[in-house]
Amino acid sequence: MEKEEAENYILAGKITKSAVEKAKKGIKPGQKLLEIALNIEKSIQSGGGSSNTNSGGQKGNSNGATGKEKEARPAFPVNLSINENAAHFSPSSDCELVLKESDVLKVDLGCHIEGYICDTAFTLNFDNRHAKMIEAAELALEEALKIAMDKAELGKIGETIEKTIKGRGFNPIKNLSGHGLAQYEQHASPSIPNIATGNPSALEDGNAYAIEPFATDGEGYVREGMQSEIFALDKPKPVRNPYARQVLETIAEEFGELPFALRWIEEKLKMPEFQQKVAIRELQRAGIIRAFPVLHEAPGKIVAQAEKSFILFEGKATVLC
Repeated sequence: MEKEEAENYILAGKITKSAVEKAKKGIKPGQKLLEIALNIEKSIQSGGGSSNTNSGGQKGNSNGATGKEKEARPAFPVNLSINENAAHFSPSSDCELVLKESDVLKVDLGCHIEGYICDTAFTLNFDNRHAKMIEAAELALEEALKIAMDKAELGKIGETIEKTIKGRGFNPIKNLSGHGLAQYEQHASPSIPNIATGNPSALEDGNAYAIEPFATDGEGYVREGMQSEIFALDKPKPVRNPYARQVLETIAEEFGELPFALRWIEEKLKMPEFQQKVAIRELQRAGIIRAFPVLHEAPGKIVAQAEKSFILFEGKATVLC
């Protein structure tokens, strides 16, 4: 990791932290999830001093600008997963879902500066019925960060998370994990487990990481649902359908391999809904893009999430957000 790369990570962290603070103050029961998502994504963009009002985006300002002159963009669509849904729910442009006081809302957001990503998440529950579960996830994150920032072994990080969450009477989600961060790559290696694995590999200086505990009153295993509003470019190749080609060109130009929301495509192309659906379906069928289905625990179970990113650079650990 070069000094400028570290500075980009740190700037992305500052902008993400500001967006988190605004979100925690602004999110209230009775709001539509779409409104919440749009507000957070707008907050990320305004934090970077960019005049570009479009969501998402691969390209940053690469002319050597610093600080506020650099362009901040969402690293992925804001995830607003409720109750048994653990991850990957982002509202569509016509979503009418409204946040209830009893809901357990996971807010997962990220910002990138020239592709260098800060990824973070927190959980809200306004009636406080699930406060202990949220505390379990937050404490697991806190304890894991203590050893991770000292270049701990991956297995030890997972063991710490598992012991902390189980010690509070809940289960960690075994098939979700933290991860490395790389330029324009939200989920880079290594996978950082939420359970004890015995993996002796250690975190290394010069890299960025995200630790991401999930606590649940379920069995600790998530499954893929049918719904997908988030996609990412996988294996680009030529397509014949003109609508699919137009969508693919937009994805490659605006998002690269970072995840994007269907509503972002709608915003940029103003393409009729039927044509967009046909295009997305063709790109999926051809293996050009991949979907991120909503991940859920068993019906009636609850999931809480906590996440922070950090860098190890020149012997020093810095929490980004």
